Amino acid sequence: MCVNQLIPSARLLSAVILCAAVAAADTENQLPQSVHGRFGQFYTLKSRITDGQISQVGNLAAQLHARAVREDREAVLILEIRPGSSRFGQVSDLVARLTSADVSRVRTVAWIPETVEGHHAIIALACHDVVMNPDASLGNIGGGKALPQEEQDFILRKVDRRRNSRLSRGVVQAMMDPAVELLRVRVEGAAGIEEERFLTQRELKLLQNDNTAISDTETIKGIGAPGVFVADDAQRAGFLVAKTVTERRQVAALYGLPTESMRERHGADGETNARLIALHETITPFTEEFVLRQIRTATAEGANLLIIDIDSPGGFLDSSVNIANTLAELDPRKVETVAWVRERALSGAAIVAMGTDRIIMSPGAQLGDAGVIRETEEGGAFEHVPEKIRSPLLVTLEHLAKEKNRPAALLQAMVDMSLQVYEVTNAETGRVTYMSEDDIEASDEEWIKGPVVTESRDDFFLTVSGSRAHELGLADAPCDNMDELRIRLGIPEDEMLQTVERTWVDTFVFVLRSQIAGFGLITLAVLCIYVELHIPSGLFGILSAVFFALFFWSRYLGGTSGSLELIMFLLGLALLAMEIFVVAGFGVFGVSGLLLMAGALVMASHTYSGMTAGQRFDESMSSLASLAGALVTVISVAMFLNWFLPSIPVLNRLILTPPGYATVDENAPQLDPSVYESRSAVGPVITGAIGIAESTLRPSGKASFGKNFMDVVSDGGYIDHGTQVEVVRVAGNRIIVRSVESHDVV
Repeated sequence: MCVNQLIPSARLLSAVILCAAVAAADTENQLPQSVHGRFGQFYTLKSRITDGQISQVGNLAAQLHARAVREDREAVLILEIRPGSSRFGQVSDLVARLTSADVSRVRTVAWIPETVEGHHAIIALACHDVVMNPDASLGNIGGGKALPQEEQDFILRKVDRRRNSRLSRGVVQAMMDPAVELLRVRVEGAAGIEEERFLTQRELKLLQNDNTAISDTETIKGIGAPGVFVADDAQRAGFLVAKTVTERRQVAALYGLPTESMRERHGADGETNARLIALHETITPFTEEFVLRQIRTATAEGANLLIIDIDSPGGFLDSSVNIANTLAELDPRKVETVAWVRERALSGAAIVAMGTDRIIMSPGAQLGDAGVIRETEEGGAFEHVPEKIRSPLLVTLEHLAKEKNRPAALLQAMVDMSLQVYEVTNAETGRVTYMSEDDIEASDEEWIKGPVVTESRDDFFLTVSGSRAHELGLADAPCDNMDELRIRLGIPEDEMLQTVERTWVDTFVFVLRSQIAGFGLITLAVLCIYVELHIPSGLFGILSAVFFALFFWSRYLGGTSGSLELIMFLLGLALLAMEIFVVAGFGVFGVSGLLLMAGALVMASHTYSGMTAGQRFDESMSSLASLAGALVTVISVAMFLNWFLPSIPVLNRLILTPPGYATVDENAPQLDPSVYESRSAVGPVITGAIGIAESTLRPSGKASFGKNFMDVVSDGGYIDHGTQVEVVRVAGNRIIVRSVESHDVV
């Protein structure tokens, strides 16, 4: 019985010693040095892992393997692992694909930018290297409980293959079972060299039974504690983590991968949904409005590839920067953005191109020359702007370079003609990039200074061709025409790729979205309603609807209005109509309707995304001020019409003025008194009848005439409840009354 127990223990001890010896001698403890021509691809694993993702990763790894064999080059697959929850079966299937012999020429790297626990951590253990953010953690695979034994056995079999030499069985067991204690043990190796090993308590006892010299023992994880390890601590201790970095571009730099490798293949299911937006003119606020609207429309319709077809000399600085920032803020994992430059992308157009994920140029196209100029006060001439204006642009370009993994110094040299850029080489990895003199000095000899980039010479803004831009890492390899571009981007031949260009409709929408136009539309719409109430022809009601429709249409296309604002406005209009024509008095319905309409107009005028609380308040106050100005204008015009309309030639023929309301020509045609004095207009109510206001008239309400209760409308102002009223005139079913007291003759 004792012999049967000792045999597996001895085998385990031998395996531990062998693994430790391999780990000590394994050259993979250092990251692979930069290899000329190495290629690779990033892929983000999202929660939860599906069969589709497993298939995509497997196919991608197989493609990289085939290319590595065909070209005899090194391939790297970097998996960005995000936190989440997935079933063990899905994770194990993915691990099996990654560790298959069919992809043996592919080096797999787990990039973990934030803490990952649970089954997703198993994927990292199956990779050759684990690269993490210093503050991120990895482990706790069982979620505070021990994994089932069959799952533990599967994981340990993968670890025993020694893909990651920084992993030991002890570290992995500590991740899978909180009851396992992990120790860091210093032992004397076969050559008399002291080694560090990470062992469980059971493995340590086996070493002690084998009389191995142990100089020191330290507890890394105690019994009962979850097996989760912080990247910074693990790297210093010498296990699990190969390197700690903070950004994706630094991961690519570690393995000497080109910029293209960081741009993931678009589409969750591998299908391309492309949109082509033309930028073939000087960049103005009109152009900015058009491009931003097309971006919003394309993304809303599910496009995952946006191609900006640029052929422009530049234009307004603010508009160019706004377009570039909008493109840069799109999630590259959902939407890939590409700048296609056939002829030129200069000045502001170059800034727009820098906001995209990829820049693809024809070999002879031009990119750069983004110096900022302004027209002199005399006009007709231009001058370079002072440093105070140029400095914010340099910061913007540095941010865009960081976001899109391009050398920041080259972008800044397009704006600053005094900035010289040098080719530099990393002293440790051999990676080549481009930096300014100040950046080289600040690197503390990390970068070795090389020759100056000739295009950044004094008194010239950096401008490069398509071929040179590719050499400098600003752009992808050039394409000669659109057909080559389609092949490069994987756009099927049968997919229609129609260019969207700016038309007169875009200009019209831009004009309507201005604050002055918005003020005018609201003013005209409300004024038409007022006129329609006094001259019920139907024409002014239609015009009012047209003005409001233009207001919301322009805001909808501009991205500031949606269905919510339109529903609020229509609901408010319905409540207000109910208050006027159905419900007596002026109360809850009327106030609610006005508030809803005002709120809809304010909300439709602005989009508050990305604004601070103070900016939102300022924008709201600006819209309310415009709305208040429109109402004041309407009231002023209404007073003018009330006073002068009956005496304005032509217009006075549109209204019927009761006797005594205006001076009229005695010889002119007059309304037959029998018409407005008819006693059969509305049943028992006739002109001149006296009644009592049974509700407050503001201006509509109820009044009693003897035993009859009728709906009436005040001719003018407010009439209090209980006031005697006189019927002034009867127009169809409308009974117009006025206060008797206000017209008594003393």
